Amino acid sequence: MTQARARYAPLIIPFALVLIVLVAWTAWWFWLSQQVRDRLDLAAEGLRTQGWAVVYSEPTLSGWPFRTRLESEHVRLTAPSGHEIAAPGLTAEANAYRPDRWVVVADEGLVLTRGDKGKVAVAAPVIRASASGLTQPFPNLALEVLEPVFTAHPGAEPFPLARAERIELYLRPGQAREAEGVTGGEAVQTALPASRRNVDVLFRLIDATGRDGGPVDFMSRGGLFSLQAETVVENFQGLNGPDASSLLAAWTASGGRFLDVRGEMQAGDSAARLTADELRADADGRLVGTLRLSADRAATALTGLSRSDTVNRTATVGAAAAAGASEVLTGDVELEVEFRDGRAWMGPFNLAPAPELF
Repeated sequence: MTQARARYAPLIIPFALVLIVLVAWTAWWFWLSQQVRDRLDLAAEGLRTQGWAVVYSEPTLSGWPFRTRLESEHVRLTAPSGHEIAAPGLTAEANAYRPDRWVVVADEGLVLTRGDKGKVAVAAPVIRASASGLTQPFPNLALEVLEPVFTAHPGAEPFPLARAERIELYLRPGQAREAEGVTGGEAVQTALPASRRNVDVLFRLIDATGRDGGPVDFMSRGGLFSLQAETVVENFQGLNGPDASSLLAAWTASGGRFLDVRGEMQAGDSAARLTADELRADADGRLVGTLRLSADRAATALTGLSRSDTVNRTATVGAAAAAGASEVLTGDVELEVEFRDGRAWMGPFNLAPAPELF
């Protein structure tokens, strides 16, 4: 017997080691899954104490051995302002060996409630968000929506877009720049590095179609509309509040600004490139600053935009004429739009209300 055991020992030891590793890994997986479940409940309870309504069914755990997957149905997140995101179901997943990176998928679409503007359904084959670097002061965040279709619910205010080819949003900790700490000729007095006070933001809206008769449809003259914009959100730590309006108001009060704004817009046959050194919000939440536009065939978009109810038609047509409509139609032209006193101005022409951030 002793000789037989000695003969089989080299075969038994590897199996025993594999069994030990498997048991240890399984224990780790269950511990990690329970930690995720507990932290989800804590986060939800924290939002509720701030006035949010957080509703979701009991999550189911799966994915052993290499993934941790949580699935929940009837998910609803409502801000005190009345804005809401609801989904028939959400799935969150991470690698068990890398629990600091999560992907959240809404396979059955979303319903967005825009306060008193009502609900709009978002149907898309892919609605996916991811978060990584959760131990950083600000994590890396990404949102990707492929081929979304927007449908306003009965009684709701129409949504500007009917559909799009792609929507993307990326946020990451601020990157160091050559002139870090200097913006618009003024030094930013802070000892914090860029990664701890700023957030780099990139947004892409690709080949969107505006709803019939809406402002995007007017601007693009029935064509496709695309927008790409990037900026630096300064002092992201000032973003505190129970909802978007309070959050942006607190950020503005703490001196928050948008720096190094760059954008490209295509509306039908018209194209524009946008730049601004600094944009901010006033006490009423309206945008303040100067936006420079390098436009190609801009008269078409300006004339179409003049049909929007929120735009001063006479001023917009006058601005197009002052810019030289015939020149705009045949080549590039440099324009400046100044946001001040709650309005958007092009030279002496009062075009429209300035964009409202909160």
